[in-house]
Amino acid sequence: MGDIAVVGGGVIGLTCALGLAEAGHRVEVVADLAPGGTVSAVAGGLWFPYLAAPADAVLRWARVSLARFAELADRPGTGVWWREGIVLHRDRDPDLSWTALVPDRRAAEPGELPDGVVSGVVCSVPVVDTAAYLDWLAARCAGAGVVFRRARVSRPADLPQPTVVVAAGLRSGDLVDDPTVEPVRGQVVRLANPGLTRWVVDDDNPGGMTYAIPRGHDVVCGGTAERGETGLGHDAGVERAVLDRVVALVPSLRDAPVVSRAVGLRPTRPSVRLDRVTRSGQVLISCYGHGGAGVTLSWGCAADVVGLSGP
Repeated sequence: MGDIAVVGGGVIGLTCALGLAEAGHRVEVVADLAPGGTVSAVAGGLWFPYLAAPADAVLRWARVSLARFAELADRPGTGVWWREGIVLHRDRDPDLSWTALVPDRRAAEPGELPDGVVSGVVCSVPVVDTAAYLDWLAARCAGAGVVFRRARVSRPADLPQPTVVVAAGLRSGDLVDDPTVEPVRGQVVRLANPGLTRWVVDDDNPGGMTYAIPRGHDVVCGGTAERGETGLGHDAGVERAVLDRVVALVPSLRDAPVVSRAVGLRPTRPSVRLDRVTRSGQVLISCYGHGGAGVTLSWGCAADVVGLSGP
C-alpha cells in the first residue's frame, strides 16, 4: 500500500491515520500541535451531531461512530463511557432525526422537564473524556506503525507523500484554498464531579446553549457558539453566565470547584468536506468542517477516507 501523510493531530486526523494504517498504508501524521492542544481536547465529548451537515451523510457517519464507541465503552484507558442523559427541547417541532440511531430512546416525562421546556428525549449514548481518548487513540496509532512529526504544513505539495489527507480542522481551508471554513468559538469550564453520571443538553436555552456532561472526575459545563470569533482568551463573564445556566438545570453543581477551563474554535463549513482530488500528481483527500461533531463523526468519516485512499 502507499505512503500517506495525514495533516492534523486532532480526533479526525488520528482516527483517519489509524484506519489507514490498519488498512496497510504507511502513515505519517504531521501536525503543529500535540493532540492535547487541539480543539478536540476542548470538546465535551458527548456523541451528538451538532453544527454539521449534510444531514444524510452526518447520520451515516454518526451511526458508524456510535457502533465503534459502543465497543470501546467502559474499557480501561479509552476514556469512553455509555451513559444516560436528556436532550431538552424548547421548540415544539425539534429536529429528532438523530434519535433514529439510538435504540433505547424515550420521551421525557413531564416531571423531568424544567420550566420553559416543552419536550425532551432521554437516551444513552457515548460520553468521551477527550483528553484520555486522544492519548489512547495516539497510542493505538503508534502501535499500528503510524509515525508522528511535529511541523506546521503550509502546502500539501511540500510533503513528499503521494497522498495527503487534510484533516487540520480550522486550518484546512488555508491548505486547500477553501474560504468557506469559519470558526465558531466555544468556551467551557470543568467542575469537580460530585458523583453525577447523567448528562443534560439544553441547546435552545434562552440564555445561550447549555450543557453539563459528567465524565470521570469532572463535569464539562458549557457553553458558547460565537460564530466568526477567533479569540482563545478566557472570559470570566461568559463563565459566570454559563455556570448560572448550568446550575439552574443541575443544582448539585452549585458549589462544585472549578477543575480547569478551556476555549476552542470549532471548524465549521456549510457542509463537511470529504472528497478526493488530484493536484499536480498528488492525491488530496479532504476531511474537515465537522463543526461541533468531530468526535461524533470521526469513525464514520475515517472509514470513508480509507475508502478513498485506494488506487
